Amino acid sequence: MIKLEGHTDGVLSVAFSPDGKLLASGSADETIKLWDISTMTCIGILEGHTNYVQSVAFNSDGMLASGSDDETIKLWDISTMTCVGTLEGHEYRVRSVAFNGAGNMLASGSGDDTIKLWDIPTMSCVKTLEEHTNQIWSVAFSGDGILASGSWDETIKLWDISTTTCIGTLKGHTNTIKSLAFNTSEILASGSADETIKLWDISTMTCVGTLGHFGWDDVMSVAFIGDGLLASGRDDHTIKLWDISTMICVGTLEGHTDYVKSVAFNGDGLLASGSGDKTINLTHIYTKKFINTALLTMNRYGLIDDVIDNIMEKLGVIDKKGNLSGCVI
Repeated sequence: MIKLEGHTDGVLSVAFSPDGKLLASGSADETIKLWDISTMTCIGILEGHTNYVQSVAFNSDGMLASGSDDETIKLWDISTMTCVGTLEGHEYRVRSVAFNGAGNMLASGSGDDTIKLWDIPTMSCVKTLEEHTNQIWSVAFSGDGILASGSWDETIKLWDISTTTCIGTLKGHTNTIKSLAFNTSEILASGSADETIKLWDISTMTCVGTLGHFGWDDVMSVAFIGDGLLASGRDDHTIKLWDISTMICVGTLEGHTDYVKSVAFNGDGLLASGSGDKTINLTHIYTKKFINTALLTMNRYGLIDDVIDNIMEKLGVIDKKGNLSGCVI
Protein backbone atom coordinates (compact mmCIF):
# COMPACT_ATOMS: atom_id res chain seq x y z
CA MET A 1 0.00 0.00 0.00
CA ILE A 2 1.18 3.50 -0.88
CA LYS A 3 -0.15 6.56 0.94
CA LEU A 4 -0.51 9.93 -0.81
CA GLU A 5 -0.51 12.91 1.51
CA GLY A 6 -0.93 16.63 0.98
CA HIS A 7 -4.59 17.53 1.40
CA THR A 8 -5.35 19.54 4.52
CA ASP A 9 -8.87 18.16 5.01
CA GLY A 10 -10.81 15.01 4.16
CA VAL A 11 -10.54 13.47 0.68
CA LEU A 12 -14.10 13.19 -0.60
CA SER A 13 -13.63 11.87 -4.14
CA VAL A 14 -11.00 10.10 -6.25
CA ALA A 15 -11.05 9.32 -9.98
CA PHE A 16 -8.55 7.90 -12.48
CA SER A 17 -7.95 9.35 -15.93
CA PRO A 18 -9.04 7.11 -18.86
CA ASP A 19 -5.50 5.71 -19.29
CA GLY A 20 -5.17 5.10 -15.56
CA LYS A 21 -1.94 7.09 -15.31
CA LEU A 22 -3.35 10.12 -13.51
CA LEU A 23 -5.42 10.35 -10.35
CA ALA A 24 -7.58 13.31 -9.32
CA SER A 25 -8.63 13.84 -5.71
CA GLY A 26 -11.26 16.30 -4.51
CA SER A 27 -11.18 17.47 -0.92
CA ALA A 28 -12.96 19.35 1.81
CA ASP A 29 -9.96 21.71 1.65
CA GLU A 30 -11.66 23.15 -1.51
CA THR A 31 -8.90 21.94 -3.86
CA ILE A 32 -8.32 19.17 -6.39
CA LYS A 33 -4.93 17.50 -6.53
CA LEU A 34 -3.55 15.69 -9.57
CA TRP A 35 -1.22 12.75 -8.97
CA ASP A 36 1.18 11.03 -11.42
CA ILE A 37 0.74 7.31 -10.73
CA SER A 38 4.15 6.38 -12.17
CA THR A 39 5.98 8.59 -9.66
CA MET A 40 3.27 8.74 -6.96
CA THR A 41 3.74 12.52 -6.76
CA CYS A 42 1.41 15.50 -6.89
CA ILE A 43 1.89 17.30 -10.21
CA GLY A 44 -0.72 20.01 -9.83
CA ILE A 45 -3.34 21.66 -7.64
CA LEU A 46 -6.58 22.98 -9.12
CA GLU A 47 -8.08 25.87 -7.18
CA GLY A 48 -11.25 27.87 -7.73
CA HIS A 49 -14.02 26.24 -5.71
CA THR A 50 -15.08 28.05 -2.57
CA ASN A 51 -16.39 25.07 -0.63
CA TYR A 52 -15.91 21.28 -0.34
CA VAL A 53 -15.14 19.44 -3.59
CA GLN A 54 -17.57 16.54 -3.30
CA SER A 55 -17.04 14.74 -6.62
CA VAL A 56 -14.53 14.50 -9.48
CA ALA A 57 -14.86 12.63 -12.80
CA PHE A 58 -12.89 12.36 -16.06
CA ASN A 59 -14.43 12.04 -19.50
CA SER A 60 -12.98 9.96 -22.36
CA ASP A 61 -10.97 12.95 -23.62
CA GLY A 62 -9.32 13.54 -20.25
CA MET A 63 -11.40 16.58 -19.26
CA LEU A 64 -12.05 16.71 -15.51
CA ALA A 65 -15.32 17.80 -13.92
CA SER A 66 -15.65 18.72 -10.25
CA GLY A 67 -18.83 19.22 -8.24
CA SER A 68 -18.78 21.29 -5.08
CA ASP A 69 -20.76 22.44 -2.06
CA ASP A 70 -20.41 25.93 -3.59
CA GLU A 71 -23.32 24.83 -5.88
CA THR A 72 -21.17 24.87 -9.03
CA ILE A 73 -19.45 22.41 -11.35
CA LYS A 74 -16.09 23.31 -12.84
CA LEU A 75 -14.56 21.85 -16.00
CA TRP A 76 -10.78 21.57 -16.19
CA ASP A 77 -8.32 21.13 -19.06
CA ILE A 78 -5.76 18.83 -17.46
CA SER A 79 -3.10 19.49 -20.11
CA THR A 80 -2.96 23.16 -19.06
CA MET A 81 -4.38 22.68 -15.55
CA THR A 82 -6.83 25.52 -16.11
CA CYS A 83 -10.56 25.92 -15.55
CA VAL A 84 -12.31 26.13 -18.93
CA GLY A 85 -15.84 26.60 -17.66
CA THR A 86 -18.12 26.89 -14.64
CA LEU A 87 -21.61 25.38 -14.75
CA GLU A 88 -24.17 27.11 -12.56
CA GLY A 89 -27.84 26.41 -11.90
CA HIS A 90 -28.09 24.13 -8.89
CA GLU A 91 -29.53 25.69 -5.74
CA TYR A 92 -27.66 23.55 -3.22
CA ARG A 93 -24.46 21.51 -2.97
CA VAL A 94 -23.44 19.34 -5.93
CA ARG A 95 -22.75 15.91 -4.46
CA SER A 96 -21.98 13.86 -7.58
CA VAL A 97 -20.92 14.29 -11.21
CA ALA A 98 -20.58 11.68 -13.97
CA PHE A 99 -19.85 11.75 -17.71
CA ASN A 100 -21.58 9.57 -20.27
CA GLY A 101 -19.45 7.19 -22.34
CA ALA A 102 -18.99 9.60 -25.23
CA GLY A 103 -17.88 12.29 -22.80
CA ASN A 104 -20.13 14.94 -24.34
CA MET A 105 -22.73 14.97 -21.57
CA LEU A 106 -22.34 15.46 -17.84
CA ALA A 107 -24.89 14.56 -15.17
CA SER A 108 -24.84 16.32 -11.80
CA GLY A 109 -26.77 15.30 -8.71
CA SER A 110 -27.51 17.91 -6.07
CA GLY A 111 -28.88 18.49 -2.62
CA ASP A 112 -31.62 20.54 -4.31
CA ASP A 113 -33.31 17.19 -5.16
CA THR A 114 -32.56 17.50 -8.88
CA ILE A 115 -30.26 16.07 -11.53
CA LYS A 116 -29.05 18.35 -14.30
CA LEU A 117 -27.81 17.22 -17.71
CA TRP A 118 -25.14 19.40 -19.27
CA ASP A 119 -24.07 19.53 -22.92
CA ILE A 120 -20.27 19.79 -22.74
CA PRO A 121 -19.57 21.40 -26.16
CA THR A 122 -21.90 24.32 -25.33
CA MET A 123 -21.52 24.12 -21.53
CA SER A 124 -25.27 24.54 -21.14
CA CYS A 125 -27.93 22.74 -19.12
CA VAL A 126 -30.21 20.81 -21.49
CA LYS A 127 -32.54 19.22 -18.94
CA THR A 128 -33.37 19.15 -15.25
CA LEU A 129 -34.68 15.83 -13.90
CA GLU A 130 -36.99 16.30 -10.91
CA GLU A 131 -38.70 13.03 -9.92
CA HIS A 132 -36.75 12.36 -6.71
CA THR A 133 -38.30 13.67 -3.50
CA ASN A 134 -35.07 14.31 -1.59
CA GLN A 135 -31.39 15.08 -2.06
CA ILE A 136 -29.36 13.29 -4.77
CA TRP A 137 -26.19 11.64 -3.46
CA SER A 138 -24.88 9.78 -6.49
CA VAL A 139 -25.18 9.57 -10.28
CA ALA A 140 -23.61 7.02 -12.63
CA PHE A 141 -23.85 6.15 -16.34
CA SER A 142 -23.98 2.62 -17.72
CA GLY A 143 -22.04 1.70 -20.84
CA ASP A 144 -25.33 1.78 -22.76
CA GLY A 145 -26.01 5.34 -21.66
CA ILE A 146 -28.60 4.68 -18.96
CA LEU A 147 -28.27 7.11 -16.07
CA ALA A 148 -28.80 5.91 -12.50
CA SER A 149 -29.41 8.29 -9.61
CA GLY A 150 -29.40 7.47 -5.89
CA SER A 151 -31.19 9.62 -3.35
CA TRP A 152 -31.91 10.33 0.28
CA ASP A 153 -35.48 9.25 -0.62
CA GLU A 154 -34.12 5.64 -0.47
CA THR A 155 -34.72 4.96 -4.17
CA ILE A 156 -32.66 4.63 -7.33
CA LYS A 157 -34.11 5.99 -10.53
CA LEU A 158 -33.07 4.92 -14.03
CA TRP A 159 -33.22 7.46 -16.86
CA ASP A 160 -33.24 7.10 -20.64
CA ILE A 161 -31.09 10.06 -21.62
CA SER A 162 -32.23 10.03 -25.26
CA THR A 163 -35.75 10.86 -24.10
CA THR A 164 -34.78 12.33 -20.66
CA THR A 165 -37.49 10.23 -19.05
CA CYS A 166 -37.49 8.02 -15.96
CA ILE A 167 -37.80 4.38 -17.07
CA GLY A 168 -37.79 2.72 -13.68
CA THR A 169 -37.47 3.08 -9.92
CA LEU A 170 -35.48 0.56 -7.88
CA LYS A 171 -36.66 0.10 -4.29
CA GLY A 172 -35.27 -2.02 -1.49
CA HIS A 173 -32.84 0.10 0.50
CA THR A 174 -34.05 1.49 3.80
CA ASN A 175 -31.79 4.53 3.99
CA THR A 176 -29.90 6.99 1.79
CA ILE A 177 -28.23 5.59 -1.35
CA LYS A 178 -24.76 7.11 -1.12
CA SER A 179 -22.90 5.57 -4.06
CA LEU A 180 -23.61 3.89 -7.42
CA ALA A 181 -21.41 2.03 -9.89
CA PHE A 182 -21.99 -0.05 -13.04
CA ASN A 183 -19.85 -2.98 -14.15
CA THR A 184 -19.22 -3.85 -17.80
CA SER A 185 -22.16 -6.29 -17.81
CA GLU A 186 -24.63 -3.56 -16.84
CA ILE A 187 -25.00 -4.74 -13.25
CA LEU A 188 -25.54 -1.78 -10.93
CA ALA A 189 -24.14 -1.74 -7.39
CA SER A 190 -25.65 0.61 -4.81
CA GLY A 191 -24.08 1.40 -1.44
CA SER A 192 -26.37 2.69 1.27
CA ALA A 193 -26.51 4.12 4.76
CA ASP A 194 -28.60 1.02 5.60
CA GLU A 195 -25.22 -0.79 5.81
CA THR A 196 -25.78 -2.91 2.69
CA ILE A 197 -24.84 -3.05 -0.97
CA LYS A 198 -27.46 -4.18 -3.45
CA LEU A 199 -26.78 -5.54 -6.93
CA TRP A 200 -29.34 -4.78 -9.63
CA ASP A 201 -29.90 -6.25 -13.10
CA ILE A 202 -31.10 -3.17 -14.91
CA SER A 203 -32.38 -5.18 -17.90
CA THR A 204 -35.04 -6.65 -15.61
CA MET A 205 -34.91 -3.93 -12.96
CA THR A 206 -34.62 -6.51 -10.18
CA CYS A 207 -32.31 -6.91 -7.20
CA VAL A 208 -30.08 -9.96 -7.78
CA GLY A 209 -28.14 -9.86 -4.53
CA THR A 210 -27.55 -8.07 -1.24
CA LEU A 211 -24.10 -7.79 0.31
CA GLY A 212 -24.19 -7.04 4.04
CA HIS A 213 -21.48 -5.11 5.82
CA PHE A 214 -22.64 -6.50 9.18
CA GLY A 215 -21.97 -3.40 11.25
CA TRP A 216 -23.32 -0.03 12.19
CA ASP A 217 -21.52 1.82 9.43
CA ASP A 218 -22.65 3.41 6.17
CA VAL A 219 -21.46 2.06 2.83
CA MET A 220 -20.11 5.33 1.47
CA SER A 221 -18.57 4.27 -1.85
CA VAL A 222 -18.57 1.45 -4.40
CA ALA A 223 -16.46 0.74 -7.50
CA PHE A 224 -16.06 -2.18 -9.92
CA ILE A 225 -13.07 -3.48 -11.79
CA GLY A 226 -14.34 -5.46 -14.76
CA ASP A 227 -17.36 -7.67 -14.13
CA GLY A 228 -16.56 -9.58 -10.99
CA LEU A 229 -14.75 -7.61 -8.29
CA LEU A 230 -16.40 -4.84 -6.28
CA ALA A 231 -14.74 -2.57 -3.73
CA SER A 232 -16.76 -0.78 -1.07
CA GLY A 233 -15.62 1.96 1.30
CA ARG A 234 -17.09 2.15 4.76
CA ASP A 235 -17.64 4.59 7.57
CA ASP A 236 -15.58 2.25 9.82
CA HIS A 237 -12.33 3.18 7.97
CA THR A 238 -12.10 -0.09 5.96
CA ILE A 239 -12.59 -1.25 2.39
CA LYS A 240 -14.18 -4.59 1.59
CA LEU A 241 -13.58 -6.54 -1.63
CA TRP A 242 -16.44 -8.66 -2.97
CA ASP A 243 -16.59 -11.44 -5.57
CA ILE A 244 -20.04 -10.77 -6.98
CA SER A 245 -20.23 -14.18 -8.69
CA THR A 246 -20.29 -15.80 -5.25
CA MET A 247 -21.56 -12.79 -3.24
CA ILE A 248 -18.67 -13.39 -0.82
CA CYS A 249 -16.31 -10.89 0.80
CA VAL A 250 -12.81 -11.94 -0.32
CA GLY A 251 -10.76 -9.32 1.50
CA THR A 252 -10.74 -6.39 3.90
CA LEU A 253 -8.28 -3.54 3.49
CA GLU A 254 -7.21 -1.47 6.48
CA GLY A 255 -4.90 1.51 6.73
CA HIS A 256 -7.18 4.53 6.89
CA THR A 257 -7.98 6.15 10.22
CA ASP A 258 -11.28 7.76 9.21
CA TYR A 259 -14.24 7.09 6.90
CA VAL A 260 -13.54 5.94 3.32
CA LYS A 261 -15.59 8.36 1.22
CA SER A 262 -14.50 7.29 -2.27
CA VAL A 263 -12.96 4.30 -4.06
CA ALA A 264 -11.86 3.93 -7.70
CA PHE A 265 -10.02 1.37 -9.83
CA ASN A 266 -7.82 1.88 -12.85
CA GLY A 267 -7.53 -0.76 -15.58
CA ASP A 268 -4.40 -2.29 -14.05
CA GLY A 269 -6.11 -3.30 -10.81
CA LEU A 270 -4.84 -0.35 -8.77
CA LEU A 271 -7.36 0.71 -6.14
CA ALA A 272 -7.42 4.31 -4.88
CA SER A 273 -9.31 5.20 -1.72
CA GLY A 274 -9.96 8.69 -0.38
CA SER A 275 -10.61 9.17 3.31
CA GLY A 276 -11.60 11.65 5.97
CA ASP A 277 -8.08 11.14 7.35
CA LYS A 278 -6.89 13.54 4.56
CA THR A 279 -5.00 10.79 2.68
CA ILE A 280 -5.34 8.56 -0.37
CA ASN A 281 -4.27 4.93 -0.22
CA LEU A 282 -3.18 3.08 -3.36
CA THR A 283 -3.35 -0.71 -3.28
CA HIS A 284 -2.61 -3.16 -6.09
CA ILE A 285 -5.27 -5.91 -6.20
CA TYR A 286 -4.17 -9.26 -7.64
CA THR A 287 -5.79 -12.67 -7.87
CA LYS A 288 -3.94 -15.79 -6.74
CA LYS A 289 -4.34 -17.10 -10.31
CA PHE A 290 -2.49 -14.07 -11.68
CA ILE A 291 0.38 -14.41 -9.20
CA ASN A 292 0.74 -18.16 -9.75
CA THR A 293 0.67 -17.79 -13.54
CA ALA A 294 3.30 -15.03 -13.40
CA LEU A 295 5.60 -17.08 -11.16
CA LEU A 296 5.21 -20.21 -13.30
CA THR A 297 6.00 -18.26 -16.46
CA MET A 298 9.10 -16.62 -14.97
CA ASN A 299 10.35 -19.94 -13.57
CA ARG A 300 9.77 -21.62 -16.92
CA TYR A 301 12.10 -19.10 -18.54
CA GLY A 302 14.72 -19.78 -15.89
CA LEU A 303 14.73 -16.36 -14.27
CA ILE A 304 16.74 -16.17 -11.06
CA ASP A 305 15.08 -15.18 -7.78
CA ASP A 306 16.54 -11.64 -7.78
CA VAL A 307 15.11 -10.96 -11.24
CA ILE A 308 11.73 -12.42 -10.25
CA ASP A 309 11.67 -10.23 -7.13
CA ASN A 310 12.54 -7.18 -9.25
CA ILE A 311 9.64 -7.90 -11.62
CA MET A 312 7.22 -8.51 -8.75
CA GLU A 313 8.31 -5.23 -7.18
CA LYS A 314 7.68 -3.33 -10.41
CA LEU A 315 4.23 -4.92 -10.61
CA GLY A 316 3.54 -3.64 -7.09
CA VAL A 317 3.11 -7.09 -5.55
CA ILE A 318 6.05 -6.68 -3.16
CA ASP A 319 7.98 -3.70 -1.81
CA LYS A 320 11.72 -3.08 -1.86
CA LYS A 321 12.15 -5.24 1.25
CA GLY A 322 10.32 -8.17 -0.30
CA ASN A 323 7.18 -7.70 1.77
CA LEU A 324 3.75 -8.07 0.19
CA SER A 325 2.58 -4.58 -0.78
CA GLY A 326 -0.47 -5.45 -2.82
CA CYS A 327 -3.60 -7.39 -1.89
CA VAL A 328 -3.83 -10.95 -3.22
CA ILE A 329 -7.33 -12.42 -3.27
